[in-house]
Amino acid sequence: MATLEKRLADSVEPAREELERGSFAPPQLERQAQTKLVLATYNIRYAVGSFLITGSLLRRLHLKLPRRRSRLVSRHISRASRALSDGARLPRVDILALQEADKETARAGRIHVARELARELQMHYVHASLNIPRGEEAKSNQWYLDFEEHIAPDETGDTGLATLSRFPFSEAARLELPWTECAWRPRLAIETVFQIGDKKLHLFNAHIDPHASTDEKLEQHAAIIKRAQQATGAAVLLGDFNTLTSESRVRTRGLLESHGFQTPFKDGTATWRAGLIRLQADWIFVRDARVTRCGVARGLGVSDHWPVWAELDLSDE
Repeated sequence: MATLEKRLADSVEPAREELERGSFAPPQLERQAQTKLVLATYNIRYAVGSFLITGSLLRRLHLKLPRRRSRLVSRHISRASRALSDGARLPRVDILALQEADKETARAGRIHVARELARELQMHYVHASLNIPRGEEAKSNQWYLDFEEHIAPDETGDTGLATLSRFPFSEAARLELPWTECAWRPRLAIETVFQIGDKKLHLFNAHIDPHASTDEKLEQHAAIIKRAQQATGAAVLLGDFNTLTSESRVRTRGLLESHGFQTPFKDGTATWRAGLIRLQADWIFVRDARVTRCGVARGLGVSDHWPVWAELDLSDE
């Protein structure tokens, strides 16, 4: 039988880097079998902190320089690791989907965010770089989304997605998503497959383009749904879906529910903040599995997003 990566290679263009894999998990964890596990999605915003707008304004006034950025990012990674493992803000996480997981960029203090978080959590990890085109500046779109600190066109670092897990990956592959408008913002998802006891779990970690129209966002979801329809067993679609308007929330939810996916989160549940603004950007949708509890771990201070989590029950009961 063809592997997942081989099957995907027939439908996507080759990338400069497919997937980076690594592991800091103790060997004995690979033999664990369980039917309940906790999933979380977290746009970690390269672990630079929660002050998106004020941080941008200070940079533009040359009042905030990145001289101590590596120490700041390292401190935030340790804070995130504690929150995701000590059970105080949320249950200990078994599988974690990361977005905006920078790899050795200047804005992340030259730190590989996903790898270092995996090291502290003692997890397996896969990382997919966005492969931003070199020598091309990002185009402006919605003004309220242009507070982000950009990666310089001549940088060697990159941003991307990562999936971390206490369980080994049975399979893992990147899925290129359709995008428009700006080549500086290509979009992708990571598909990972886990064997949990006698159950198989497919997980799709995605970062949907915030600058895209609602129709364009749904096209990106449709590409993931097409892959998920080929998967047998339980499936989870999660990540930063950038549902920044009520229309986007309603239509995204409608599309996923029409294909058998359900979410335990109510419409309007805040997962992102900037000043007094609260929006629902991050989601977890499941198919062929039960969610026993869920929540949003607010107030962490590592990113402008908050970790969104759900406990999954894969048993037949």
